[in-house]
Amino acid sequence: MAHHFANDVPSRLLMWQRVREYAVPPSMIETATARRAVGDWSGACAAARIDIDLDLRAVRKRHGIDAATRLRADLRLLAPDLLRWHMPRIAPDGRLRPGLTLSLARYGSSGGTPLHLVVRTPPTWADAGQRMSLALWEGPGSSAPGHPHPHPDRRHRLDLHRHLWDAGRSGELARRCGADGTPPTGPPGRSHESHRPPAPPGLSDRPEDADRADRPGTEDASWAVSRWAAEAELLLRAEGRGPRGAFTVRLGARSRAVLELVAPDDSHAPTFRPLREAVPPQQVAALPVLPEAAARIPPDLELLRAGLVEAGRLHPLVAAALADPSPAAAAGPAPEPDDPHRVRCRGEDHRIALRDGVLTAIDHDPAELRREELLVALGGPALPCLRAIDAVHRSPEALPAVRERLLHGDVAGALSVVEGLLGPGAVLPDGPLRRELESAAARRVDHGLFRSGLVTEHPAAGAARPGSASDAGHADASHRPRLDRRTPHAMLRKRSSRARPRTGLMR
Repeated sequence: MAHHFANDVPSRLLMWQRVREYAVPPSMIETATARRAVGDWSGACAAARIDIDLDLRAVRKRHGIDAATRLRADLRLLAPDLLRWHMPRIAPDGRLRPGLTLSLARYGSSGGTPLHLVVRTPPTWADAGQRMSLALWEGPGSSAPGHPHPHPDRRHRLDLHRHLWDAGRSGELARRCGADGTPPTGPPGRSHESHRPPAPPGLSDRPEDADRADRPGTEDASWAVSRWAAEAELLLRAEGRGPRGAFTVRLGARSRAVLELVAPDDSHAPTFRPLREAVPPQQVAALPVLPEAAARIPPDLELLRAGLVEAGRLHPLVAAALADPSPAAAAGPAPEPDDPHRVRCRGEDHRIALRDGVLTAIDHDPAELRREELLVALGGPALPCLRAIDAVHRSPEALPAVRERLLHGDVAGALSVVEGLLGPGAVLPDGPLRRELESAAARRVDHGLFRSGLVTEHPAAGAARPGSASDAGHADASHRPRLDRRTPHAMLRKRSSRARPRTGLMR
């Protein structure tokens, strides 16, 4: 167990602990694995809630048989549940990073621009169900209607980390993250402690900002600095720049380290150091960016070291790569919910349990319950047992678990929890539980509109746009719309010009 987690657990690891519990349920892993085992890659993607936006016949016509053959082979090796397991996520809820286009593989093209197999996440307003889509990116001219960033992201890419989505290479995870006991190769002149990796260069004199989770401090142990040199060498070779050169690492929202990969010769292990001469910002932006999957330690390894998750709770392919070879203790069955519940009613302990698919006060006669329900409908006081059942229907104790499952798109799992508590025949009154289920259904409608192309942007995005429907109620000349990045350039020029009178700005 890691020493640096003895005092308190970072909020980032608590987020990943919830993600590992709810984001990829075991039922999804079992179904996707079974379909992938028989060669049904499209069925495996459907089980992992991944939509397919590519056509192999069109790829063969446009890019040739060789590209189509390689693409088909990669699709058969794709473990979509493993891909969802390793997708980038955002705090504090651990949802998929929205509006992302992530490259999985690249295929050479005669035109010079490689063909990318990409996975896309929808924008924030349409991310209900946490679905993803599998597509092809054919170059700068290709786009995805309604997607804010259709081109592959340079920082979030998995084409250099096939072990994070390829079922045949998932065993490489331990070697790529340094969990197999390989000695660290950090920057020269820096001592390494056995229990904590070194801090990223350039941050030793930078105070830690506790309010920003994306700005690492000197005590941040999530940086895989010992692997940066080896991963940077793979990155530079893939970019066609040779085994040595400069690269960058994004350290925060507004900070990045500019490093240089050096070695005496090709037979020595490479090391990195800060770039000695200053580089203009334009050149820094053009340098290769170390992928996030290589810059940080995998969260699964951190969770195992911190004792926050058992190996049996991880994805089977991840557990096989990271867990100790010694046989682990078999996990016992999940604890059953307390049945029956006990309520103090009329000076006695009464039981509430599921009977015939409905939560019922079993210590009361059915005729008595019907009379009491009629009395409540007429405005009379309810029995304590009936009040307890109504409270459970409105806001059960497992409501946080239901919310987490709905947040990550596991509607079937959320309904299973509700049915296990209240029974399949329960009628939900107005309350937090019903509002959560109705809100999840409404958000899924937004995602359907996005997928169909009927709505390519958030419905509220046009509220501040001139000429939109919301401006119909502001027809008077005194109304001045708010300026933002969507305001047309001509209006910005008129509003900022002092040569024109203010009364003539909105003609």
